[in-house]
Amino acid sequence: EDGHQFEYLDHTADVQLHAWGKTLEEAFEQCALAMYNYMTPLSGVEVGEGEGCRCEIGVEAHDAQSLMFAFLDELLFVFASEMLVCKEVRVTLLDRENWRVKAEGRGEKFDLAKHVQGTEVKAITYSAMQIRAEEPGVRDAEVFVIVDI
Repeated sequence: EDGHQFEYLDHTADVQLHAWGKTLEEAFEQCALAMYNYMTPLSGVEVGEGEGCRCEIGVEAHDAQSLMFAFLDELLFVFASEMLVCKEVRVTLLDRENWRVKAEGRGEKFDLAKHVQGTEVKAITYSAMQIRAEEPGVRDAEVFVIVDI
């Protein structure tokens, strides 16, 4: 549905996001969308124009797991501070040698009068985190991340 490539796997007091894509960049994007969609269904979110409807983030880390953590944590911070729900997330840089990621998000400000309130994501965790990079011709990339709710 909507071409999204993610699912939810039940876990107590938290939820496991499972996202995938042809590349690790796409798996990162889909994992971010999975997080936003858990907070409010993205089917009810529009890509707005103007102030407060987009963000650019950049984070650095020391390995793939800490990069995924920092990436989602930064997007969660943007949501908490600016109430921006991203319907689109595009990774513009994923440096697998220096563990840096840059991304752009587009959407609109969360508005209780318009958006369905899903479940609050309180924090990203390292618990059972798995990141599998793509192997061309063998398998797509996939990620598993547990978030506290």
